[in-house]
Amino acid sequence: MLEKGKIGSRQLTILVILYTIGDSILVIPSIVASEAKQNGWVSGIFSVAIAPLVVVFLYDALRKCYPDLTLVEYSQKILGKWLGIAISLLFISYFFITTATYLREIGDFMTSQIMPDTPIQVIMFLFMSIVLMSARLGLEPLARSAEILFPFVVILLSSLMILLLPEIKFQNLQPVWEGGVKPVIRGSIPFIVIPFIEQVAVLMILPFVSQKDRIRKSLFVGQLLAGSVLIIITMLAILVLGVDLTAKEIYPSYKLAQKINIANFLTRLEAILAIIWFITIFIRFSLSFYVTVLGLAQTLKLQDYRPLVFPFGMILIVFTLIMAPNTVYYSNFILDIWPFYAMTFGFLLPLLLLTIAKVHKK
Repeated sequence: MLEKGKIGSRQLTILVILYTIGDSILVIPSIVASEAKQNGWVSGIFSVAIAPLVVVFLYDALRKCYPDLTLVEYSQKILGKWLGIAISLLFISYFFITTATYLREIGDFMTSQIMPDTPIQVIMFLFMSIVLMSARLGLEPLARSAEILFPFVVILLSSLMILLLPEIKFQNLQPVWEGGVKPVIRGSIPFIVIPFIEQVAVLMILPFVSQKDRIRKSLFVGQLLAGSVLIIITMLAILVLGVDLTAKEIYPSYKLAQKINIANFLTRLEAILAIIWFITIFIRFSLSFYVTVLGLAQTLKLQDYRPLVFPFGMILIVFTLIMAPNTVYYSNFILDIWPFYAMTFGFLLPLLLLTIAKVHKK
């Protein structure tokens, strides 16, 4: 086994929480509000009521078929050598492209909101260097880092929500159910795909969890808690900014933090949201990049994945710039193509693997 480290069930829960929040805390309110309008929070409740149950049941059932193997390893067991290798490479390409989207979001956010005069290539290289270090150290140090950073995320999220209470305008939620059920369902699709379905990468680390009997609970609790946070952030964005501004802003939750004003003394505390996002996107980015190089090393039968880390990091920066040459192109790609692409690898292919595995068992 290429990864020698082990993580506990609590560490898995924290990783799932931070991975689920990830970049979703910045982009989900805008995407959902553009579809469901003021009923975006209803789309969130609908998504969180369904997605964790379905995703956790599917992933846990697939894991139990081969509890000591990763996704790319049991793909070859289920489908045979050559077809299994082909599917494994497709999963690895999906992980790689997903990682590229995170790097693009980091560059876009930093250059548009915080450091507009800095070239995006510099931002990408600096953040990538931290992720390379994380990937080389392995899963166990990453899980410990998540465990250390998690209390800061909880404190900052709680502070953000409390400080925004005076800015709430309940009339922004009216009229409720305008347009019927269809907009709510359309808004729930990105709310299901981006935070939950993308978590197929977690199937690559489940064999390294020491308490196998607690994996299902850890996955479910992590997704449920993170989903609840995203519902609250979406609702706060609509309550404070209004549905029109929430839908138009690329990063409405960042704009939301700028609205904090306590007695004209505590104002423009967007750094709170920025720190939360830095922590969560770091965990999501690092874990996604780690499973990419680990999966490729397992597919190629290498003795160690670490020699792949640096070259893949450099390739990722170049690929990211080619994949999304500008922000508009990237936004259209995420809105129009990404939900179907992620659904294929995050739900349909795992469901197919589970079905074939069950047939083999019988």
